[in-house]
Amino acid sequence: MKIGIPREIGPGETRVAVIPSMIPSLKHGTHEVLVETGAGIAASFTDQDYLQAGAQILPVATSLYESADAILKVQPPQIHPAFQKDEAELVREGSIYVGFLAPVANPDVVKIFTRRRITSFAMEYIPRISRSQSMDVLSSMSTIMGYKAVLLAANRLGKMLPLLMTAAGTVPPATVLVLGAGVAGLQAIATARRLGAKVEAFDPRPAVQEQVKSLGAVFVEMELPENIETADGYAREQSAEFIKKEMEAIAARLPKVDAVITTAQVFGKRAPLLISEEMVKLMRPGSVIVDLAAEQGGNCALTKPGETVEEYGVSIIGPINLPATIPVDASRMYSKNITTLFRHLFPKPDASLDFNDEIVRGCCITHAGEITNDIVKKSLG
Repeated sequence: MKIGIPREIGPGETRVAVIPSMIPSLKHGTHEVLVETGAGIAASFTDQDYLQAGAQILPVATSLYESADAILKVQPPQIHPAFQKDEAELVREGSIYVGFLAPVANPDVVKIFTRRRITSFAMEYIPRISRSQSMDVLSSMSTIMGYKAVLLAANRLGKMLPLLMTAAGTVPPATVLVLGAGVAGLQAIATARRLGAKVEAFDPRPAVQEQVKSLGAVFVEMELPENIETADGYAREQSAEFIKKEMEAIAARLPKVDAVITTAQVFGKRAPLLISEEMVKLMRPGSVIVDLAAEQGGNCALTKPGETVEEYGVSIIGPINLPATIPVDASRMYSKNITTLFRHLFPKPDASLDFNDEIVRGCCITHAGEITNDIVKKSLG
């Protein structure tokens, strides 16, 4: 099988789907790997690095798409600026696509894939089960997001994070409140603690309380319902009454904190609103909110995706695609995830897809001219 790694064309995207050190594993003895020239440059991987790893370099994207039996990407297909054609149309008919897909948000791509009988796999739909942990790209990228969010907050904040005892007096530590203790939240807690901040964390799932405390943070408690998360480990969408109580618990902490990192998201739906405009007014002038749910609608009512706004003396940062700001390690982690998935999908050169397997079935979006994923099929009608 010929596996193609195109250069990402999305604005600001610096990651590459497969890094040179993973090429031997991806080739698996019989596969060929084709890489578009310059695919890894933004992540500090040169064409020479790929050549030395055993890949072939192709100078034009169309040549790669026409030759490849499988395309491995980061961003979902979009209009290619050089050809004014959707990348989904460039993927060879009847071939394979693996990468982020956001199928519900990209119905036209799904239609193209079904029409052209392309078998597609969405990285974000990989089931969160124990044997898929090494493929879990959402966790990998969330780790980077949680880390970088704290750095953004520290950079914007007009004070230092750690406690300092100096000849000029004692500098008290900054207080950071992390909303959501999933992968991104836990990494934010750990990073803020390493930088010396006093950290508090809130999450409606009681199961994460021990993890929060193990990182040295204070867990903010409230009365909780029993059905907080789904069987897949995602946060469940809660009632308006519960959200109101949740916001009251958060509001009580806001006058005492210097920075808030929000990470709350519900898979496939708009992010829950946790900080209203009135709640922002409770915060001290000079404080900072970093909203990691900005691309999904935001946890703060004043968040603007891709912008930093200042309201009532509070800076509200709405970052998008944070992993692309740390391309070397983001590409390294993504590459491990996608290579492991590909080898699971095709354990042998002549192996056919096993749709009885939970991982294969869960992340396959289109196959044989049909939408195969029930969630996507229901959403797109």
